[in-house]
Amino acid sequence: MMHNYNKIFEQHLHDLKQEGHYRVFATLERQSGNFPHAYYHDENGTRKQVTIWCSNDYLGMGQNKSVQQAMHDAIDQYGAGAGGTRNISGTQKLHCDLEASLADLHSKESAITFTSGYTANVGALSTLINLLDNPIVFSDALNHASMIHGIRSGNAQKRIFNHNDLAHLEALLKEAPIDAQKIIAFESVYSMEGDIAPIKEICDLADKYNAMTYLDEVHAVGLYGSNGGGIAQMRGLLDRIDIIEGTFGKAYGLMGGFVTGTQAMIDAIRSFSSSFIFTTALPPAILAGALASVEHLKVSEIERKTAHINARYLKDALEENDLPYLQGDSHIVPLIVGDAVCCKAVTDILLNDYDIYVQPINYPTVPKGTERMRLTATAAHTKDDIDKMVSALTELYQEHRILERMAG
Repeated sequence: MMHNYNKIFEQHLHDLKQEGHYRVFATLERQSGNFPHAYYHDENGTRKQVTIWCSNDYLGMGQNKSVQQAMHDAIDQYGAGAGGTRNISGTQKLHCDLEASLADLHSKESAITFTSGYTANVGALSTLINLLDNPIVFSDALNHASMIHGIRSGNAQKRIFNHNDLAHLEALLKEAPIDAQKIIAFESVYSMEGDIAPIKEICDLADKYNAMTYLDEVHAVGLYGSNGGGIAQMRGLLDRIDIIEGTFGKAYGLMGGFVTGTQAMIDAIRSFSSSFIFTTALPPAILAGALASVEHLKVSEIERKTAHINARYLKDALEENDLPYLQGDSHIVPLIVGDAVCCKAVTDILLNDYDIYVQPINYPTVPKGTERMRLTATAAHTKDDIDKMVSALTELYQEHRILERMAG
């Protein structure tokens, strides 16, 4: 029997499109100094300026002048690439400087950088699990795919607790053998819900049942805390978290990931993590830009304050117009649509008719029936930008009778 392999893939793609879950990438041309505005290129080659409403560059640090200058200087001084893996000629002095800065950020003994937040979670979690003696991992139901990947790669026993549900977490901890090694893995800010974990209470349970704590702060570092250390820093809990994972790809405005913890934990990850050992190191320009961004946000409050003021202004405007966002405590504002096809249609209209770009969030990122737009009012948005966005959304929700669809 002859197989038409291409036909199999075409059928899967056809089914995905019919369900409304096929992802279309918008081609953007960011303009230095003009964020959150960018040029959008459509399939016909036409270019127009749009306002971005779904960026993770929460503070606009991707276009911060000191960050850009640090990157230019690094290319001039060190060249383009790292030259190899960290083990084989790829460790630059900039790596050491950045890792020292990150350890200081979280008041930890040590830190290690990865090429992305995803690989940081996969590398750190899988390594810690494999080095422990058949541990049980207690994982929040809404943990990021990278955390799930890392836990699965570690072949651990896994217990999923309902999202931010302390009673369920404790019930699962009680069921575990008292002498079992345990890790509680969770996030601070959940990017699709916009809510924040009860970190202190989770730490209390970790102490009670002798578990390690692993906290993903990717959507919080740079944006929360007295010097950008995240939610744990803001709440005075850094010393109660064993491992903190973060990224440069969001509030810091670049790319790459990192993990901070004790010297022994970080050295174990450095020594045993395949996703660290066998990956080419981050290049000098990225390292220099990340270091400049981290150090800038340790002392500058203006970006954080502006972002939080803008997020509050957006939420208030949505409430005034009866638009149904998930009311979490973070800067992320998920606006529910509840249907994949409708969500895509609304975002297409925003792009084509209002020059507003926001990406629809559909399954499998969120469960079917909870499709949404994930709005981020960054430090670079103006109140005029926010007013225009809310006005456009109000018109579209009325025109497409979205609220009636959701109620029905």
